[in-house]
Amino acid sequence: MKSIEFLKIVHLRGPNMWTYRPVLEAWVDIGELEACPSNTLPGFNQRLTTWLPTLHTHRCSYGEPGGFLKRLEEGTWPAHILEHVTLELQNLAGLPGGFGRARGMTQPGHYKVIVRAWHEEVTHTALHAARDLVMAAIEDRPFDVAGAVKQLHEMADRLMLGPSTACIVEAAGDKSRRIPHIRLNDGNLVQLGYGSKSRRIWTAETDRTSAIAETIAGDKDLTKSLLAPCGVPVPEGRMVDSPSDAWEAAQEIGLPVVVKPDDANHGRGVSLELMTQAEVEAAFPIADAQGGGVMVERFVRGEEHRLLVVNNKLVAAARGERIFVTGDGKATIRELIDTQLNTDPRRGAAEEFPLETIVLENEPLIQQLLRRQKMDADAVPLAGQQVLIQQNGNCAIDVTDLVHPDNARTACLAARIVGLDIAGIDLVVEDISRPLAEQGGAIVEVNAGPGLLMHLKPAQGQPRPVGAAIADHLFPNGENGRIPVIGITGSRDTTAVAQIVARLLQLDGRRTGLASAAGLFLGSRKVQAGDCTQWEAGQRLLINRTLDAVVIENPAAVMASEGLAYDRCLVGVITAIDNAALLPAHGIDTAELLFKVFRTQVDVVLPGGVAVLNADDPTVAAMAELSDGAVILFGADAALPIIIEHRSKGGRALVVRDRRIMLAAGAHEAPLIELTAIPLLNESAEHLAGILGAIGAGWALGLSPEILRAGIETYHFPGADAATD
Repeated sequence: MKSIEFLKIVHLRGPNMWTYRPVLEAWVDIGELEACPSNTLPGFNQRLTTWLPTLHTHRCSYGEPGGFLKRLEEGTWPAHILEHVTLELQNLAGLPGGFGRARGMTQPGHYKVIVRAWHEEVTHTALHAARDLVMAAIEDRPFDVAGAVKQLHEMADRLMLGPSTACIVEAAGDKSRRIPHIRLNDGNLVQLGYGSKSRRIWTAETDRTSAIAETIAGDKDLTKSLLAPCGVPVPEGRMVDSPSDAWEAAQEIGLPVVVKPDDANHGRGVSLELMTQAEVEAAFPIADAQGGGVMVERFVRGEEHRLLVVNNKLVAAARGERIFVTGDGKATIRELIDTQLNTDPRRGAAEEFPLETIVLENEPLIQQLLRRQKMDADAVPLAGQQVLIQQNGNCAIDVTDLVHPDNARTACLAARIVGLDIAGIDLVVEDISRPLAEQGGAIVEVNAGPGLLMHLKPAQGQPRPVGAAIADHLFPNGENGRIPVIGITGSRDTTAVAQIVARLLQLDGRRTGLASAAGLFLGSRKVQAGDCTQWEAGQRLLINRTLDAVVIENPAAVMASEGLAYDRCLVGVITAIDNAALLPAHGIDTAELLFKVFRTQVDVVLPGGVAVLNADDPTVAAMAELSDGAVILFGADAALPIIIEHRSKGGRALVVRDRRIMLAAGAHEAPLIELTAIPLLNESAEHLAGILGAIGAGWALGLSPEILRAGIETYHFPGADAATD
């Protein structure tokens, strides 16, 4: 029977032997299909490309659009096809990312299929949908592509970061900043950076957003009472507690008025330009249903605008638009809303859409607005007759370049008075390019945690880099949120090296976390016993905001099954590679694959960082050319040709000469310590390579020779013979 079976699916949550990004590594058995490449399956290619015509964009090994289609014509195997179909289903669901691989395993018909995983559950579902699609194409059965894509799209919308949070994360991680991020919950709470240099965001709120300011912004009456004395124009108004009180307030203020919730958001519950007692009293329960009290205030003529202020700077502005339907003499208003408004690609139920789908039964404001026009949902407007459906909540036209400087300053002042570092300032004015005072405009709301989508996907005008503005606010002057992260791997001595490096950093006065086979440590305090080399243990340290440096031991088995806990590191150490210590349980059954696992540690060294490599091990030494950063070699023999060549180019090395460890930089050498003064060597001479590697890491971190010497002279490694492999 022809089939594609999943044997195992591994989630590599950090950098791994395949790529820097999280992936799913699916182990698949294609069985009898090993004898059935695509060019031998009648009608398969046509069915597949009819269902997924966008496969044409896949470059594959040809490096050009249509490359994958050429592979189909030439004949390629179902595992490779599964890779591309999975990626394309994700692309169609709004998850771009072209990384994928399909690699044969030792047993015939067994493959590893590796695909980019934006979210484990979403990609897991995409893999299974892709398998079912490929099998349907092979067997000439129907397949609901649209249904599969819809399911993935809904899952992504439910499980992944919202668009406001995602745009900040994306801006922080771009090539100009390279700020790492860690998602802290299933929602939109995200940490940018590591340890003591990290910052946190929750949509468009940050750890600099004052709780007091947020509370003030949520109380519209209090906000106005603070803004008005400072010269910020606001509409007169007051809180009311009943429909009759609302009408009384309206008479005091003067018609027309606005009735709205005290904590209004996105225009929900806001009734505009009310002229009669009936309209005012009818608007009260609509506003009251939103909770938080009801306010009546003077109606300000003009267009609704949303100005985004970040760190006392105006970074984007959008103008609202009134929404109408146009009658044709046949369709009801309900039908016109569906055909003329809900077909707008900007509208949808998901968070990614800047405008919401209009469901009349859920929109009492629209129903009230229709009554004011003497209509209802089932009325049939005359041909050409325009019917107003929405007056506010539709800021979607970019006007950033039109904002008058006085209006920008007023918006920034309002944000400062309330105390918000990021604020959405709602103002009403007829012409945003003229000062508010000239035309009776006013600020009607100050909002904490403003939505960013209107500035990212405006209906008209250019998108604004609001995520970048927030990232720059949190990390000014080129800061990247990184603390020193030191990763250590190899076939031996890794626990010893990790503990010594952590000790050296503590002597230098840095608050240091250590995740190792000997436990999890905060400074000298063990907070968890046992093996703590798993991905989760490393993440625990990286989110600890008290730490100035983190040392993480990375066994090959963890790298192969989970990936690294960090995206990049300042220092990466490789002690040795035992080519016989393969990992068949992880599909690492050749020396070549083992090399790829270990090289991950060198691949993630930052351009400004250092790879510390054992020159006595030719396999390790060969990784020097893979490092984006500098290289420090260490070896017991100063006469090793690779060390001599490295030093001839000005490189640094740790060598042993005349029973002393020497710090060598280019042609210069300086003695560090006598071997006889090192307690660990008195315990076992086998630890020399580990000591050299640890000193190399400390040297790479800029620790002084005095710190390096003191640390080595005074440290007795507990259980130094318990090396990991």
